[in-house]
Amino acid sequence: MTQPPITTLFTDIGGVLGANGWDRGARRRAADLFELDYAELDERHHLTFDTYEEGKLSLDDYLDRVIFYQTRPFTRQHFRDFMVAQSQPYPDMLALIRDLKARHGLKVVVVSNEGRELAVHRVEAFGLRSFVDCFIFSSFVHFRKPDPDIFRLALDVAQTPAGQVFYIDDRAMFVEVAQGLGIQGLHHTGYATTVAALARLGLSLTDPTEEMHHG
Repeated sequence: MTQPPITTLFTDIGGVLGANGWDRGARRRAADLFELDYAELDERHHLTFDTYEEGKLSLDDYLDRVIFYQTRPFTRQHFRDFMVAQSQPYPDMLALIRDLKARHGLKVVVVSNEGRELAVHRVEAFGLRSFVDCFIFSSFVHFRKPDPDIFRLALDVAQTPAGQVFYIDDRAMFVEVAQGLGIQGLHHTGYATTVAALARLGLSLTDPTEEMHHG
């Protein structure tokens, strides 16, 4: 039985299309810049961040619990601006997904754990609306990876059978959860290996006959 063609790409954002915005490294930089106790910041972060990513807290609520539970010598806006600035795009990966969609007529769906304010910022800053068909952000749908329901929801919204979906994420566990639902996936570790993996599925930016002529 032949494998059906891939018609839809599911992709994470942080670690794939751009930097992991508010990760451990960003929190360490914040602690240094704002002269915060990193251990305390990190503990408070872990106690409340899942709730923020599930869309049950606003960014201001999160900051109230993690940073502004006491008086600070800096403003909330200054800290928010720093958080948002950690979200840097990966132009090569953005171009890859955009160009593959155009060449192969793919549907592109973002499946990402992201708080609402940071999610909206990334959509704008990375120009994602220009090539992403729909956004399954944890804060929009109130499920977060590794809950398989976020992938079930993405399949329902995409209206694509699991066997025709390929999923790219920088977290191996999330790829494994998707594979449990019949979705093929790749643990993304870099541009070149992801290009090669997609090419093996027939999702290349070059025509194989062109490569033969150049070889």
